[in-house]
Amino acid sequence: MKRGSGKREAGTGATRREFVGTVAGGIAALTLPPSLFPPPRVSRLDRIGVQLYTLRDLAKQDFEGTLSRIGAIGYREVEFFGVESAGYHGRSPAQVRAVLDHAGLAAPSAHVGFGALEAGWEATVQTARQVGHQYLVCAFVPEERRSTIDAWKHISDTLNRAGAVCKDAGIQFGYHNHNFEFATLEGKIPYDVLLESTDPGLVKLEVDLFWIIFAGKDPLTYFSRSPGRFPLVHVKDMRPKPTPDASAEAVMADVGKGSIDWKGIFGQSRAAGIQHYFVEHDQPADPLASIRASYDYLRGLEF
Repeated sequence: MKRGSGKREAGTGATRREFVGTVAGGIAALTLPPSLFPPPRVSRLDRIGVQLYTLRDLAKQDFEGTLSRIGAIGYREVEFFGVESAGYHGRSPAQVRAVLDHAGLAAPSAHVGFGALEAGWEATVQTARQVGHQYLVCAFVPEERRSTIDAWKHISDTLNRAGAVCKDAGIQFGYHNHNFEFATLEGKIPYDVLLESTDPGLVKLEVDLFWIIFAGKDPLTYFSRSPGRFPLVHVKDMRPKPTPDASAEAVMADVGKGSIDWKGIFGQSRAAGIQHYFVEHDQPADPLASIRASYDYLRGLEF
C-alpha cells in the first residue's frame, strides 16, 4: 500500500501533509467565532492624582477639608507645591501625614522653587523625607537665571547636585517644564540641553503635557528619545488656539474638554516610564468642579 508522499514543498521546508495541515488550520482559524479570540488589551489609569496648585486658595482656607474633598472625588494621590516655603500650610510632617491618611491620599511628589536648591536644600529634602515624598521636583527657573545656553548648563549642574542630595536621602529628584524650555536659544533648545547635561539617574523629568504641546513640541518624540526618564506627568487639556499668539490661559481646559490626544500619549506610558498622573489647571473658575470633570474623564479613559 502506497503511503502519503514525504516530498517537501518547494521553499517551505515542510512535507506535503504538513503543508496541507497548516493551510487547513489557518482556514479553520479564520472561521472561528470572534468570541474565541482574546479581546485586545485595554489599559486604564488606576491611581489618578492632582497637583494642589489647582486648589491653592481652597487649601489655604481649609487644608484638611480640601484634601478630604479631593479624596471623596476619587483621587488617590496629590502633589504639593512650594513646600520649601508655605506648601504645607503651617503643618508639621506628622500632621501632613495624618491629614493625608484621613483623606485616603498619598503624596508621592512635591514641587520646589529653583532658589530652594541653592539655600537650605538639605533641610528641605529631610522634611520631604519625613512627609513621605518619593520625588522632589524643581517647578520653575526664574527668567533672569535662564537667558543663555551657558546659563542652562549651569542650571543642569545645579539640578545634578540637588539630585545627588536627594539620592542620599532615598528621594528621586526631577524637573518640571513650562513652555520656555522649548524656545530656541542661541540655536539650541534648552530642554534638550537639560536632557543632555543632567544625569539620568539623578534627574528625572516631570512632563507638563499642556506646556510641551502649547510650545509646539510632541511629547512622544521625547519619550522615544529618552525612554524611562519620565515617571511623572501633569495632565491638563488644551483647546485649539484661536490665533497663533493666543495665551495659555485662553486655551487651557479641563481634561477631556480640549484637543490633546490622551489615548495616544498614555498608550506610550510604559515606554516613557510614567508612574504618576497629576491633573492640573492653573486658573480654574471652580477648582473642585474642574478636578471632578477631569477625574471623571480620566477614570473612563481606555488606551
